[in-house]
Amino acid sequence: MVQCTVDELKSLSPLAEVPNDQLKWLLDNGKCRKMAVGEMMFDIGDTFTSSNFILEGKFSVFMQQGKQINEVLITERGDINGYLPFSRGIVSIIRIVCIKEALLLEVPTGKIIEVTKLHYELTAALVHTMLSRVRFAANQQQQVEKMIALGKLSAGLAHELNNPAAAIGRNASSLAKLFDNIPDLFKQTADLKFNTDAAQLFQKSLHFILSREHRQKLSVLEKSDKEDELASWLEDHGIDDYSLPEILVYEGFELADLEMLSKIPSSEAMVAVFKWLSYHLTTGKIVKEIEEASKRISELVGAVKSFSHMDRGGDKQYINVHIGLESTLTLLDYKIKTGYISVIRDFSADLPDVLASAGELNQVWTNLIDNAVDAMTGTGSGILTINTKQERNNLTVTINDNGPGVPKEISSMIYDPFFTTKGIGKGTGLGLDVVMRIVNQHKGTINLKSVPGNTSFIVCIPINEI
Repeated sequence: MVQCTVDELKSLSPLAEVPNDQLKWLLDNGKCRKMAVGEMMFDIGDTFTSSNFILEGKFSVFMQQGKQINEVLITERGDINGYLPFSRGIVSIIRIVCIKEALLLEVPTGKIIEVTKLHYELTAALVHTMLSRVRFAANQQQQVEKMIALGKLSAGLAHELNNPAAAIGRNASSLAKLFDNIPDLFKQTADLKFNTDAAQLFQKSLHFILSREHRQKLSVLEKSDKEDELASWLEDHGIDDYSLPEILVYEGFELADLEMLSKIPSSEAMVAVFKWLSYHLTTGKIVKEIEEASKRISELVGAVKSFSHMDRGGDKQYINVHIGLESTLTLLDYKIKTGYISVIRDFSADLPDVLASAGELNQVWTNLIDNAVDAMTGTGSGILTINTKQERNNLTVTINDNGPGVPKEISSMIYDPFFTTKGIGKGTGLGLDVVMRIVNQHKGTINLKSVPGNTSFIVCIPINEI
């Protein structure tokens, strides 16, 4: 059996100030063992069964970061791994592999729990080690959390930007083809025998049709039947423009409208006039689609600017919380839509501005809304409700979902660093830790109310810091 001594323990930095009798207690209640290169101290997901004091050797430490397991540091002589007093971390979030032959003192978890009742100095040394370990792990995972959040937003934003950008490119190409045919259209219309009165009547009638407010909403089948009906009429009147029926139905034309318009020009001019009508309506529709796509891109860019608060410093300022909520919803819109989730905005109309850091509050909304969406995705009937209201000198924002809920037995742990109910690679367990930290910095509170089918996170922020 491998033997360890009090002097060896005393030489370790974390234990340098611990009395000898307490170190002797560790030796009496633990055992020393050697570890070969390639041997694993413990893996991700293992339950801690001991505290391990490294007396010799080196180990690689690996951590789950997104979908990958990456090396994050080297642990060696003087480090303490495994279970530590007062820690809720009873399951490992790291993998430790020996890279240089090592000597360990292993003390069972049950005996380490006894330390807190027996030996003050030893307990203090182990708690100090635990706090240092938590700070390091939190810093590592917070960076990962930010990158994962950025990745989610970037993927959704890229998809949202791609749609209007593709629409602009597609419509610009169609517009170019229409312009290429303008000389031929000009020749046809220039040869028309169309007097001024008839032209004015046609224009007036067309304006009347296009300006009608109450257009009937058609189902896909009704739209197809209507197009067939108008196509038959056009064919009977010698008009072979096969793209015209679709644009006529889009603009709300009825068979009676075509009959009315057809009576204005002479029979010789009618085909050319309806050809012009096709170009006019199609060009207008394309321009409108380009305008809408451009507006959507501007909205997305504006949402990014508002979300990141690029035009302001990091200090607290009086801000409109609704703007931050809307920006967050815009950036998460793709995920919300692909999850078939409905959004209900129950916003107070007279909500005052709140003294806060807009960028940090947006992180709160992002984490809470993203978690709610994850909880409802796949149900096919998700409803996300966001409520805002003023209560005395406080502003309250409630994020509610109708997902499966948070089990009562874990509700007290959800804000703990690294605690997560998501699968490996899907969550770091720091989202709600970040939320709690930001809310505390704003002198606010966050509360959870949850039963199956009704989960609410209620964030309360002082309107003024008094």
